[in-house]
Amino acid sequence: MLQILQNLSNGETSVNDVPCPKNIAGNLLISSSKTIVSVGTERMLIDFGKASIIDKARQQPDKVKMVLDKVKTDGLLPTIDTVRSKLDQPLPLGYCNAGVVLESGVEGLETGDRVVSNGNHAEVVRVPKNLCAKIPDAVDDESAAFTVLAAIGLQGIRLINPTLGETVVVSGLGLIGLMTVQMLRANGCRVLGIDYNSARCEMARQFGAEAVDMSKGEDPIAVAQAFSRGRGVDAVIVAAATQSDEVMHQAAEMCRKRGRIVLVGVVGLNLSRDDFFKKEITFQVSASYGPGRYDPLYEEKGQDYPVGFIRWTEQRNFEAVLDMMASGTLDVKPLISHRFSIENAVEAYGLLGEPNALGILLDYPKQEESLLRKTVVTLSDSDSRSYTSSDPVVGFIGAGNYASRTLIPAFKEAGVKLDTLVTSGGISGIHHGKKAGFITATTELGVLWNNDVINTVAIVTKHDAHASQVLAAVEAGKHVFVEKPLALRLDEIDAIDVAFQKVNKERNAPLRLMVGFNRRFAPHVVKMKSLLESKREPRVIIITVNAGAIPGDHWTQDPEVGGGRIVGEGCHFIDLMRFLVGNPITGHQAMMIGNFPGVEVREDKVSINLSFADGSIGTIHYLANGGKAFPKERIEVFCGDAVLQMDNYRILQGFGWPGFKKMKLFKQDKGQTACAKAFVDAIKQGKPSPIPYNEVMESSKISIEVAESLRQS
Repeated sequence: MLQILQNLSNGETSVNDVPCPKNIAGNLLISSSKTIVSVGTERMLIDFGKASIIDKARQQPDKVKMVLDKVKTDGLLPTIDTVRSKLDQPLPLGYCNAGVVLESGVEGLETGDRVVSNGNHAEVVRVPKNLCAKIPDAVDDESAAFTVLAAIGLQGIRLINPTLGETVVVSGLGLIGLMTVQMLRANGCRVLGIDYNSARCEMARQFGAEAVDMSKGEDPIAVAQAFSRGRGVDAVIVAAATQSDEVMHQAAEMCRKRGRIVLVGVVGLNLSRDDFFKKEITFQVSASYGPGRYDPLYEEKGQDYPVGFIRWTEQRNFEAVLDMMASGTLDVKPLISHRFSIENAVEAYGLLGEPNALGILLDYPKQEESLLRKTVVTLSDSDSRSYTSSDPVVGFIGAGNYASRTLIPAFKEAGVKLDTLVTSGGISGIHHGKKAGFITATTELGVLWNNDVINTVAIVTKHDAHASQVLAAVEAGKHVFVEKPLALRLDEIDAIDVAFQKVNKERNAPLRLMVGFNRRFAPHVVKMKSLLESKREPRVIIITVNAGAIPGDHWTQDPEVGGGRIVGEGCHFIDLMRFLVGNPITGHQAMMIGNFPGVEVREDKVSINLSFADGSIGTIHYLANGGKAFPKERIEVFCGDAVLQMDNYRILQGFGWPGFKKMKLFKQDKGQTACAKAFVDAIKQGKPSPIPYNEVMESSKISIEVAESLRQS
């Protein structure tokens, strides 16, 4: 299928062949018929992409501070790599879609229904149920495609809460502004529109508003004063897109005492206190389409708000807009300035800076459903599949930031044959698949299991998918490298163990199953291990992890999805301590901070005590309440009248070690590349997994047991 993508690093917009996304529960798979290019939002994204790295930094000063903090802790080169990786991500454009349901995973909407959604510019989109609404028969697809943009304006209206007869200014007469004018007029308001484009001012007049044409030098404040009969306007909806602060100053000047200003566009916000203080003006920024926006429980998990408490949500705003279209109250046909086929979308984006560009409509010609739902895209010549029996031929599942930036390059450097890249949505698959040299990209896991050429699978997906994907890979007879954690529950680990043992009994050569516990392979840790080999007495180890805060609503904090941070990341340090001691874990205790007002999450502020078969003990301080200036990871080992201290995989110091004082690296190395190489070499050479299977299972089980003990305390 075709989809429009933008490269954030250079602003390039392109139409790409992308695998059809796989539908999931609570979502709809929609075949697009029409989409609208948002002249304001999408132009800003493209302009941002085309900006230099310096200009990008100027536009995001908060991100600059984060970068500088990372340089202090991780070093310059790793930080540069991280920034480049963040920018090297394909961005799907568009959020105004009308189409037909191909596949439904929700109640109330069925295959064949016409729906609107915030889906991207793509022939097929997957959209959660609360971001879709059924199109009435009286509304055609072209009109319906404007629904999401109209809902943005409608939410702005709801926030100013206008009453019959009030005077309202709409500053900025783009698509949202002109639809806002119509809806305000339908609400019984007197409306004054302001813009620099004469044609848009005239259109506002046709919709029943008065207008100020700034291109003719008209004074908006004077006109607004006369329009309001000298009282000042009751409210201003700012729908403009400009970096200037003047728009907000004008809005405040126009308002009466205790007037209301709502921002639905993007403007400069260096506000003057006097503008608002003297009149006690209320100012509010509207969150896009309405309540539910940016709430993962509403948007991703489909949890609706009770209508008795929150009457208007995103979805219900969509429905209200469609009802206005069906009744003729809202007419968007005059707003269509251009029509393009999806194949010519790049030409459409070339019009974004043109003054006559308003509603740019993209059309999606009908195709056979089998073509739309094609899940495999060829990235390079399949003739390059010249493999030998000893070659690790790899299928990757997942192409997120860590996979694309770290693991895929590490596996490639280790000398594997990269065959197939599987992603849920398909976009990152084709982008990173092409860069890395994969043969195919797909959204269908079965492609891996049924491909006899692929003998190795690397799993880098969300944590709740790991267990089922590992199990499927093992049952298909593939070597498995899985990013931590192995699983989220003990029963999942037991199921993997049963399958692994069964398959190995039936094979001539054993399978290798390894979790990406990369810290074992970090140069500093390898050095610590070699030094400790000379000590024949128990060790005391302290690992301090300055983990950094993650919001409670982030998926990693969800026990069902991410497993929580101890299972999701703390397992690294349980395994690391197991490695440094070199003996089985015999006991564990854990405690977290007490219940205190304002502390959203406690499970990421914990102390974990481990005991080992040789008498060694260790403590892991996993803390999300520290400062970024402190090293993220510190390891201290006390043994035989000597101490080792390692900071952030850059500096290792020895105290009381004959012949060793310090080991310093130019840049941080957490062992990811060495970890991948060790795994690949084991397959190539027919050797056992570099992390023994029993240790993989031990560290994984202990991590889950620790997390469960915390939740029960």
